[in-house]
Amino acid sequence: LVDAISAPFGSPDIIVHAAGVNTRQSADDVTAAGWDQTLALNISAPFFLTQALVPAMKSKGWGRIVNFASLQTTRAFPGGSAYGTTKAGIAQMTRAMAEAWSPFGITANAIGPGFFPTELTQAVFLDKDRAARNAAQTCLQRNGRLEDIDGPMLFLCSDASGYVTGQTLMVDGGFTAK
Repeated sequence: LVDAISAPFGSPDIIVHAAGVNTRQSADDVTAAGWDQTLALNISAPFFLTQALVPAMKSKGWGRIVNFASLQTTRAFPGGSAYGTTKAGIAQMTRAMAEAWSPFGITANAIGPGFFPTELTQAVFLDKDRAARNAAQTCLQRNGRLEDIDGPMLFLCSDASGYVTGQTLMVDGGFTAK
C-alpha cells in the first residue's frame, strides 16, 4: 500500500485518518465481529499505515499526522460502545504518536468533529428533529458544515502548527464547552 501511495508523487508528508465505522450496537448487543471490525478500521489501520509511512517522513525531518477523533472521545453516546472506545483510543494513540515521532519533525494531532453531515451520520441528519436537538446542544446553536473543518485541517497540516503536537482539537461548535 505504501508503494502504491508513494508511486505517483513520492512518499506523503501528510496523512489524514478520516475513515471510520460505527456499528451503533447497544452495549448489550455488541458482537465480537462488530467490535473487531470497529477496532480494525478505527484504530489498527491508522496506526499501522502511519507506522509504515513514518520512515520517509523521518528522512525528510517533517511530517503531519491528523487523526479523526469524535465527540465520543470524551463522552458516551447510546449505541456507541465500540465506536466510543476507539475514539477515546484515537486521543491516546495521537499522544503516543506525538511522543514517538515528534523528535523527528513529525507532529501528530487529532480533530474531534461535532455533529457534521457525513456518510456516517446520514441517519441522524435525515431526522430533522434529531438534527435540531443536536444543534441546540452547541454554543453556536448549529450543526457543523463540512467547510468548518477546512481551517483547522489546514492549520494542523502546515508549519503554523509546528509547535502543536499530541493534541485533540474539538471542532464541535462548543458542544464540549457546555
